[in-house]
Amino acid sequence: MHGLVRVLGLLLAFCATALPGQAVSREYQLKAVYIYHFTEFVDWPKTAFPTPASPILIGVLGPDPFGGYLEQAIRDERVHHRRLIIQRYQRVQEVENCHLLFISASENARLEGILAELKGRSILTVGETEDFALRGGMIQFITVQNHIRFRINLGDARAAKIQISSKMLRSAEVLNAGKE
Repeated sequence: MHGLVRVLGLLLAFCATALPGQAVSREYQLKAVYIYHFTEFVDWPKTAFPTPASPILIGVLGPDPFGGYLEQAIRDERVHHRRLIIQRYQRVQEVENCHLLFISASENARLEGILAELKGRSILTVGETEDFALRGGMIQFITVQNHIRFRINLGDARAAKIQISSKMLRSAEVLNAGKE
C-alpha cells in the first residue's frame, strides 16, 4: 500500500505544479511515474528472467513520447530486488527480453500484428490509444475528467502469466475479469 500512496502523492504534486504550456510534457511525466509503479504491482513468472539477478526491462516501441521522464522515474530504483533498464525499439521483432512494453500511439495501425507477435510471451503491454485494452493490450492509459487513469485487460495479462496486484486492480477499470 505504501507504494500506491507514494504514486498518488507524486501524481498530486505533479498536477499541482503543471503550467498550461507544459500539458503534454506533464502528461508523459505522469505516465512515466505510472509505468515505474506498474512494475511494483506486477509479478512475472520466473521464466521471464534469464537469471535471478536479471533486471526488469521496460521497453518503448516506436517514437518515445517520454523524453527523459522514464529515466527520471526509474533512476536508482529497484523493484523486487531488480534494477530497471529502459530499451527503445523501432520494430516489434527487436523485442527480446522485455518485461513491460509501452506501445507508442504511432503503432496503432499495426497493433494487432504487434500483439500477435508478442502472444505467448510474458510481456506486460501498455498503451494509450483508443480501445488498446479491448484490442488485446493489457494496460491502457485513459483520461477521465482531465485525470490520467488506466484500464486493465486482466484476461490477456493472465494468459501471459502476468499477475497484477489486487491493489492495482482496485485503482483501475478492469476488463475480461473472468477470462482465463
